[in-house]
Amino acid sequence: MRYLILPLLLLSGFAQAAEMSAAEQASAKELAQASGCLSCHALTEKIVGPAYSSVAEKYKADADAPAALAQSIQYGSKGKWGRIPMPPHASLNPEDIKTLATWVMTVKK
Repeated sequence: MRYLILPLLLLSGFAQAAEMSAAEQASAKELAQASGCLSCHALTEKIVGPAYSSVAEKYKADADAPAALAQSIQYGSKGKWGRIPMPPHASLNPEDIKTLATWVMTVKK
């Protein structure tokens, strides 16, 4: 039973974290900048990858979106937004990946 609770707590952490304070959002944006994310993505316009506001809009009804985004950040993705693949960011620690995935879901146009 204890082993089933931990994954549920981790997933629920994404749902709770979807509401970020302004300070947390600013910190997450700084993390995105420092991690090179904003080299390919922007908040409201497509660069190489989609705008974060477009990602948030596309997945807004998907409760599992932050966890799926975290996987894409960590392992990379291909074909979700066109031909250009997103490289993996395996060097980021899990907490930073969770922060970035949660933050992306808060970006609006």
